[in-house]
Amino acid sequence: MSNAVFDVLKKVTTATITTMLLKKGIRRCWMNGPKPLVPGGGRIVGPAFTLRFVPVREDLATPESWSHPISTRAAIEDMPEGVIAVADAMGVPSAGIFGDILCARMTKRNVAALVTDGVLRDRAGVLASALPVWCAGVAAPASVNGLTFVGWQQPIGCGGCAVFPGDLIVVDDDGAVVIPQNLVDFVAHEGAEHELYESWVFSEVENGVRLPGLYPPNEDAKARYAAWRKARS
Repeated sequence: MSNAVFDVLKKVTTATITTMLLKKGIRRCWMNGPKPLVPGGGRIVGPAFTLRFVPVREDLATPESWSHPISTRAAIEDMPEGVIAVADAMGVPSAGIFGDILCARMTKRNVAALVTDGVLRDRAGVLASALPVWCAGVAAPASVNGLTFVGWQQPIGCGGCAVFPGDLIVVDDDGAVVIPQNLVDFVAHEGAEHELYESWVFSEVENGVRLPGLYPPNEDAKARYAAWRKARS
């Protein structure tokens, strides 16, 4: 992804992105569950670095497993700068998959954000780490209480969406969306144009214009928008 596309997508809302992907027939792109732990933090864009949990297996999900080669600790050390870590926690609400120390390490490694359909623990410490987090809530018990970590950089499901390593993730106050790699350029181009059109529509609504024929536009609205757009350039 070019820097230009990256900069464009930082200005496109997740709501607009879902609409653009709907044009391509993709309805399952908004993750059901992840919400900003701290609203109002702005929009973040980055490639997905995936982590996968499966249901708890008591012989594998133990405190000792945290020192194994396949562990959340090892996965964090493999994360490049700028990625958004996306963790498939199966929506389990009673096992905090990350806490303050792991989030602090992710911040040190310049990970852009963490997204999960599960929950975190150590809320105060996670907030202090300054890692932007989108999650389904908080819980005191550790991950091994309800989940087994099995690997990273594999295709996963998070919040009802299929996420592949390298897919583009965009997060803001409306949640988290996944853009398939082959549709990034389309979403950036169409999304930017859609945002511009909506800004014009908003000004029209403020001026008392009726919605029918305006959104979606009829031929008259298209012509007036084209004239407005030309006057701006």
